[in-house]
Amino acid sequence: MRTPLGPAPEAALVRRARLRLGVGVGLVITALLALAGGISYAVLVRGQEAQISSELAWGAANGTVPGPPACSWVFYFAHGSFLGSNTPPPPGLPVWEDARLVAADGRPHDSRLTRDGTRYYVHTERRGDTVVQVVFDARFQLSDRRHLLYAFTLAALVGLLAAVLTGVLVGRHAVSPLIEALARQRRFVADASHELRTPIAQVHTRAQLLARRGSQERDLVRLVASTRRLGEIVDELLLSARLAADARPAVAPVDLAALATDAVAAESDLAAEGGRTITLTAPGGPLLVAGIESALRRVFSELLANALVHLPPGGLIAVTVARRGDLAEVVVSDTGAGFDPADADRIFDRFHRGAGAGERRHGLGLALVQEVVTGHGGTITARSGPGSGAEFAFRIPLLSMSDDVRTVRPRWLRRADPAPAGRGT
Repeated sequence: MRTPLGPAPEAALVRRARLRLGVGVGLVITALLALAGGISYAVLVRGQEAQISSELAWGAANGTVPGPPACSWVFYFAHGSFLGSNTPPPPGLPVWEDARLVAADGRPHDSRLTRDGTRYYVHTERRGDTVVQVVFDARFQLSDRRHLLYAFTLAALVGLLAAVLTGVLVGRHAVSPLIEALARQRRFVADASHELRTPIAQVHTRAQLLARRGSQERDLVRLVASTRRLGEIVDELLLSARLAADARPAVAPVDLAALATDAVAAESDLAAEGGRTITLTAPGGPLLVAGIESALRRVFSELLANALVHLPPGGLIAVTVARRGDLAEVVVSDTGAGFDPADADRIFDRFHRGAGAGERRHGLGLALVQEVVTGHGGTITARSGPGSGAEFAFRIPLLSMSDDVRTVRPRWLRRADPAPAGRGT
């Protein structure tokens, strides 16, 4: 079964492409967030380290045992012994090794001590004959760092999820048109092979018969008919491909009344050969719509050809063209055998065969009619009952005098859903 985006493999390809695009976008955004977080964390750490160094230097130069800076301890050493501190120090403080080193060589010394869930920054230097050691507890700075890491981790996860969803949505619009193009190409190839197989075989067979028998008028007539049908099929396929293309063909004012007159005149001789009649009821003036003349001309010829196929000798086809408010309405009815109303929902499907179709060919005809009509912003319906004939009616918005035809363009890029009712050709 064909999905809205094409056959099942194409739909799976769309899903994979969307997922990959979403994950790719998510990873890029996550990497950017990680980079921003890393830079912010580095700036924070650098600032805190500078602040701690400043606190330690100030404490070593100005701090006293009774009143050191906040979160700090000040120790004094003289003659190899510990003189005192402002408060009872944490376990492991003061650092005697640092005091001995400074006492021995006189150069300041810095170290770090990690314990009890915090980090102590230790600065030791001489102050006259005394060695001073200042210790800074960085638990609040470490807490700030952890909070920053948590915040950026949470932001990265949320950003990753949002980016994946955004990527999937972007992929829907970025990838789907490509898959649709592939699906259309595949359908065109399938339509062409399906439609051309039988006429080509007929031409080949009749050409062989002519080669064997010599010139036979009846065979020549059939050969000409087969080649004409080949040309019609090619026209249908090319027009169908044009309607499915992503280009917007140029439009112009088209007179539906004139097209109906030409179509009836073109088919009247063929109808008369079987004792059939085609009548036309049209207004005296033009009924202008914005569209493509060749495509709309094809609608008339296809509807009349469809009616003639199902019309018995002595039958009647009535074509009516009229104005209905701001719409142009065309009705093609016949007194033929009609069709089963149960086929109404699928009558415009490509290659549909109604009940009792036998070996009769059902091709692109009515499907193409629907594409043209809906592409021009119109609607098409069909109704019938067994033995009561069939009626096809389509309506297209009229082009008013105030409309600029350059801005009234058929919606070629929007495929309509299958319309109701009718029979295949």
